[in-house]
Amino acid sequence: METLTFEQMRVVIIVYSSALIPLLAIPWLHYRRTIPNWILPVYIVTFVVCALGWELWFNYGIIAGDPVDTRRVLGLTQRMPLHLNWLLNSLADAGAIGCGALLVSWLIFGRGPELFSRWRHSLFFCLLFLFLGQNILVEMFLYHDQLAVGKPLSWAPLSPLGPWWNPVLFEFQGRTITLQSQLPWLLMTPLFYAGVLSYLRRIRYQTSAQ
Repeated sequence: METLTFEQMRVVIIVYSSALIPLLAIPWLHYRRTIPNWILPVYIVTFVVCALGWELWFNYGIIAGDPVDTRRVLGLTQRMPLHLNWLLNSLADAGAIGCGALLVSWLIFGRGPELFSRWRHSLFFCLLFLFLGQNILVEMFLYHDQLAVGKPLSWAPLSPLGPWWNPVLFEFQGRTITLQSQLPWLLMTPLFYAGVLSYLRRIRYQTSAQ
């Protein structure tokens, strides 16, 4: 097995931790009734949307892209195999990022029980900042070698411009931030927020009808 550098080992630790800790913690906290009952369904649905929306497509290079195992060094693929990689990323998207953003928003906006009772522009922009902010950090410091210019990503439902129109938005210390890799979370933010609100409205309606 190929030896990893310190930075590559850091990538492996972060990816597995961000995927597996929420996978274990959220069902356990749900079982203990420490978190609201709606968090677990949101976690599951977010996982599915992220997997089908872009992770599977980027992972396998389905349309006009390179699969992840050709965009990174062999040592990373040995520790995060091709057919496991999309699963780890989707779990991290749903847990560490999606549910993590809900927690941070709840803390920022005063921990009120009615925070997600209606659309709030301030909360939407908070989610947008958190989603895009983490994605920019991931592209710059975690996956910069896999997402660099010259390593095309597949078209995906939540990255509809594909690799055909993918301008560089900005550069930082020689690392590029491109439009294609930011689009999934840009489009995911209103879908995620509207989905949470819709699900909670349905729960309240069912509760009031009983």
